[in-house]
Amino acid sequence: MSECHIELIIGCMFSGKTTELIRRIEALAPSTRIVTLKPAIDDRYSPTHIVTHHRRTATAQTVPNARAILDRVGDAEVVAIDEIHFFNDGIVEVCRALASRGVRVICTGLDRDMWGDIFPHVERLSQIADTAILTAVCNACGQPANRTHRTVPLIDGNLVGGPGEFEPRCEKCFSPPSAPKPADTTGLAQPPQ
Repeated sequence: MSECHIELIIGCMFSGKTTELIRRIEALAPSTRIVTLKPAIDDRYSPTHIVTHHRRTATAQTVPNARAILDRVGDAEVVAIDEIHFFNDGIVEVCRALASRGVRVICTGLDRDMWGDIFPHVERLSQIADTAILTAVCNACGQPANRTHRTVPLIDGNLVGGPGEFEPRCEKCFSPPSAPKPADTTGLAQPPQ
């Protein structure tokens, strides 16, 4: 583990990021004080749990923005944060602040949006974290996938979805949505701090 105690698990949708986060949490529990958090916008499966696409769960608190994470950690030894791409650049400073206190931070997120562009704050975090990059299997050709492909039209700017709206694709089979890319691809009208 690096000196800063930040672990980042990234990849496209369906690559097993949340599954890996839950595996790490379970390996540490019950002897470690762990706080698990997720952005409030991610209510796809549960408002009180992080949930894999295969319905494996871990109890979590929701936070409206990155800054609110600091108010929720208490005396945690480990802070697990799912779906960091839904936060803005403030998530990087929050993770640094926690690590500087000696807290082990484990977080997951998409590395790219549905247009194939890298989330800048996820890239910044990957530069200071121990990073695990996961891949999925391309739904079109069966090769390793590193892109998240939108399968339905983008309606009302809603960028949050699951198996009915997205699938993993390799770079060759990937095509971005025809809808113009909004200024904010975190899925929030006002990105959380």
